[in-house]
Amino acid sequence: MAHTIYDIARIAKVSKSTVSRVLNNKSNISEESRLRVLKAIEELEYQPSKLARALSTGFDAIMIVSRSTKTTASNPFFSEIINAISRKAEDENFDVILQTSKNSKEELEKCITKIKAKMIKGIIMLSSPVNEDFFKQLDGFNIPIVVIGKVEGSYTNVFSIDTNNYQDSYNLTKYLIDHGHRDIACLHSPLDYYVSIDRLEGYKNCMKENGLPVRKEWVIDSGYTVESASESIKGLFDSQERPTAVFATDDLKVMSIYRSAVQHGVSIPDELSIVGYSNSNFSPFLSPALTSIEIPVKKLGDAGSQFLFDIIKKNKNVQARTIIPTKTIIENSVRKVE
Repeated sequence: MAHTIYDIARIAKVSKSTVSRVLNNKSNISEESRLRVLKAIEELEYQPSKLARALSTGFDAIMIVSRSTKTTASNPFFSEIINAISRKAEDENFDVILQTSKNSKEELEKCITKIKAKMIKGIIMLSSPVNEDFFKQLDGFNIPIVVIGKVEGSYTNVFSIDTNNYQDSYNLTKYLIDHGHRDIACLHSPLDYYVSIDRLEGYKNCMKENGLPVRKEWVIDSGYTVESASESIKGLFDSQERPTAVFATDDLKVMSIYRSAVQHGVSIPDELSIVGYSNSNFSPFLSPALTSIEIPVKKLGDAGSQFLFDIIKKNKNVQARTIIPTKTIIENSVRKVE
């Protein structure tokens, strides 16, 4: 039979509240009472219930807030980064709650419910929505929120871990231009998140600053899945006036271009050059190998979770904004145009 704090209080000849203060390392207790309680705990081989402890101090848990599964299905970025965060939480003896929602209103309500119930001590968000009302409303609850992505506003409890998506996209586009390409298309994601906006703007500004037109019909919102991206690129392959190169703003778009190229008998890079963002899960299987920005998924997950635990444990001050460096991989997916 498992012993309770009532048994400890009886043997130590103290009140239940005194036992509770000892278990929670409170200071407002005499040394004599503390020693009696500790001795009783040892005699009874008492193991405090995690649930009971959580009722007073809160659960040792963090919450990962992911986007709706409609936007993350088949996207290896999310599974990889969740794995990295979960490993760190395991090292810290914290549980992980994974939350998805149908919309931002439901997402906010779920977060507030868990915060008020003391179910979580911190939140990691796997994306940064352009609409920052979510951050504004949660900031007042005094719980740390680490965002994997850009945050524009100024907050007390919201921290950002990101890569320089604008500059990376600018550099990839410039690589195509430096190889003689002038007719460059862009497949991008819906502009609900900062990452999508920054990557598209990097492409657009590079084109403009190099005196090249940004053709509306070649800037294509390709959704969140391989299927929607494949559908959106059909027009490029079927058109008599085809771009010589495509910049893909995420790995799913890259996969869709490679697949569609095979279906339409288009040779990469002889007939179409490609640059984009790579992911270690699938990039080794692409032929020809992709010239890309390598997404540092593990570094983002490790840094984000480490920052969160540093804040929770008050180990050190954390910068509000942190940029993780990326790496450019030069391969064989781009042809030099004379």
